[in-house]
Amino acid sequence: MSLAKAIMRCFGYTGFFKDFVKDEKNQNLQILEVNEAGSLTKFLVEIPGHTLKVYPEMDMMNMNIANMTFDLVVHSDVLEHIKHPIRGLSECYRVLKPGGYCAFTIPMIVDRLTIYREGMPTSYHGSQENQPDFVVHTEYGCDAWKQVIQAGFPECRLFSVDYPAAQALVAVK
Repeated sequence: MSLAKAIMRCFGYTGFFKDFVKDEKNQNLQILEVNEAGSLTKFLVEIPGHTLKVYPEMDMMNMNIANMTFDLVVHSDVLEHIKHPIRGLSECYRVLKPGGYCAFTIPMIVDRLTIYREGMPTSYHGSQENQPDFVVHTEYGCDAWKQVIQAGFPECRLFSVDYPAAQALVAVK
């Protein structure tokens, strides 16, 4: 819900996400979805310019996509699994058109700072524990916005639906 709310706010839409994707002006959006963004995928596919790329088909740290291709990049609970998340975000920046948005969610513990797990015991999360794809490299905290800025974005927005459980971040190019 927080991700849907964030996306709609970026494009100045009020209403339901199921209607947002059918809106005539949004039908022209070029959208890159990195892995499936939960229950949003079934709606995003209604936009003709929607592209879904899943791991390992696409490495978020090295996207084989031309510069300034998309209006919106969407990912949900992916960044914490990327070994170099700032590099992943900088790739999102690169493939976005000027004025584009990278809307995403990450598990975030809002009362502490971000922890990089290098040198710590391996931590996993996901439906298939102990699989290499589910290794958590970064545990995000209240300073998660810093990586957005470090990746080159001049602005980071935070949207909340059910604080502290449901936040979405939007990086603005």
